[in-house]
Amino acid sequence: MTSTQRSAEKSSAAMQSSVLVLNRLYVAIQVISVRRAFCLLCKDLAEVVSVENGSYATYNFQSWREVSEWKSQVEGKREHEDWIRAVNFEIQVPRVIRLLSYDLFPRNIVKFNRRNIFLRDENRCQYCGHKYSTQQLSLDHVIPRSQGGQTNWENIVCACLKCNVRKGGRTPYQAGMKLYKKPVKPKRSPMLSHQLTIVKYESWKQFLDEAYWNVELEHE
Repeated sequence: MTSTQRSAEKSSAAMQSSVLVLNRLYVAIQVISVRRAFCLLCKDLAEVVSVENGSYATYNFQSWREVSEWKSQVEGKREHEDWIRAVNFEIQVPRVIRLLSYDLFPRNIVKFNRRNIFLRDENRCQYCGHKYSTQQLSLDHVIPRSQGGQTNWENIVCACLKCNVRKGGRTPYQAGMKLYKKPVKPKRSPMLSHQLTIVKYESWKQFLDEAYWNVELEHE
């Protein structure tokens, strides 16, 4: 593989990362794609918030490009940074941006959907306790709908195909099975909780204190 091909591959991987968006008041409101973040920066609708050693500085697109070029030449690229190569320059992917004229707050909800259920249960079958890929898991009503069970956080769990077939249209008690843990509604976004365990998103924590961890940040 040539250096050009390696660079293109790294840029492609960098585009798959996420960017935390703050409103004008520095409150976290959304998690967006890298492509969307650069669109906002290029249109001067947002600025980069760079976190270093507990403090931060802000940059518009042009100044962030200049800082990126300086870092690349003088400091070098760090292991957990993402970089994108354009035709004439290379630029670091920001982890946090701030909207310059938006001061609304996010909605205080946690979305009930398949992705969040898998994340809440950590891709673990709630009957046998083993972890599986998403393709090997299904969703199960703990109390079957035929017995009045509802479709909500407290009654839906991940189950491997084998356990789901074994349980059938019965309750765990009726099937002689036990739950790995009691299903509950998450107090914060499962997706956000997962991303905060990844080293490259550590800078997000400065903007996600306890006051806002019960808020669902939308993901594109």
